[in-house]
Amino acid sequence: MKETVTLNLSHALKLKEILEYKNKVEKIHKSIFDYSVDEKEWLGWIEQPSRVSNEEIEKMENIVDLWQMNKIEAVVIIGIGGSYLGAKSGYEFMFGPYSPNKPKIELIFSGNTVSSESLINQLKYLENKKFAINVISKSGTTLEPAIAFREFRKLLERNVGIPKARDFIVATTDAKKGKLFDFANQMGYHKLVVPDDIGGRFSVLSPVGLFPFICAGINVRELLKGAHDCVEYVKNKPFEENYAYQYAAARHILSKKYNVEMMVNYEPKLRYFSEWWKQLFGESEGKNNLGLLPTSCQFSTDLHSLGQFIQEGKKILFESHLILDKPKKDLILDFKKEQFDDGLVYLDGKSLHEINWNIFESSVEAHSKDANIPNLVFHLKDDSEYSLGYLFQFFMFSVTMSAYLLGVNPFNQPGVEIYKTNMSRILN
Repeated sequence: MKETVTLNLSHALKLKEILEYKNKVEKIHKSIFDYSVDEKEWLGWIEQPSRVSNEEIEKMENIVDLWQMNKIEAVVIIGIGGSYLGAKSGYEFMFGPYSPNKPKIELIFSGNTVSSESLINQLKYLENKKFAINVISKSGTTLEPAIAFREFRKLLERNVGIPKARDFIVATTDAKKGKLFDFANQMGYHKLVVPDDIGGRFSVLSPVGLFPFICAGINVRELLKGAHDCVEYVKNKPFEENYAYQYAAARHILSKKYNVEMMVNYEPKLRYFSEWWKQLFGESEGKNNLGLLPTSCQFSTDLHSLGQFIQEGKKILFESHLILDKPKKDLILDFKKEQFDDGLVYLDGKSLHEINWNIFESSVEAHSKDANIPNLVFHLKDDSEYSLGYLFQFFMFSVTMSAYLLGVNPFNQPGVEIYKTNMSRILN
């Protein structure tokens, strides 16, 4: 049976170069699964796919059922960083732009900027709709979501009244403390728990991501099954067959020569997955003056903007391609009936995915052979919930190994606090 995620190193490195890290990787692997690393209190994401109980899922489903009974049309997901990127990436992955496959309830993502125009437009969009709120914050004091929550809560309370509004607000927050926890208790809101042993950027398979997915109608049981199977794969596969760890080793080798890793996808539905990946790797590794700058492109679109730089510009980057092997839909081109000669008759009978695949192959060849840029290639078997869960877990393992190879803590982000301190000083 074809594996859900595979990695082709042949356009970047030789396998023997990767295998030089075998002993080091195996030592780190053992310390992760023995929970003997210094940061063992942040490893809850490893067991999270197995420890989500049916009762926890049913609790979330019951809230969504209540909202559907009340004809809720949209749910505002309020959060920033890891509190929204996982949910947003999964939502876009499963439904995508213009998809005829509509979500159970529309999701609106807010609280991730302080753009006045964006917030006003969202409030205007919802003012005559029946909507609910899921505010996601461990502390409740992060500026962007706190502002958005105040504004949407005021609109909801104005529309349905304060007593009724509590039925349509879910706070996903700390289990015992924090301003949002206290306020949710005071107001009688539904509460879901952000696990203490999972950091924000690793939280997509906790209620942080699962509740929005359930609102949208995504099958979270399949999502968790995929993630669980990835845990078993990474735990038991030797390094010679372990793509998650081979990717980590490849990044480590390439980081000695390059400063930037560009994640390339070929499907609009993967755009926000790349955004999630950027935060995951950027926050986990970018410390102590180390780490690759994670950036992303979508081909073929960006071949017409950044393709020139990649081909002939300064050699500062390597590419990691994420290609979907089998999309849910495909289009066979019928170009025989055109009334004018546009020179595309040779495409008659080809599928659009076949052409997309040819663009992928042509790009890898042009950039790796002609431009001498290392190209890593990931193949994703399909775009099911199972594969999405697997993909999330795969990269969480990769970044953890990659950070430990680099010698940094994968789970903290001390640099983020500096701008927050400055912002607080200026605003006050």
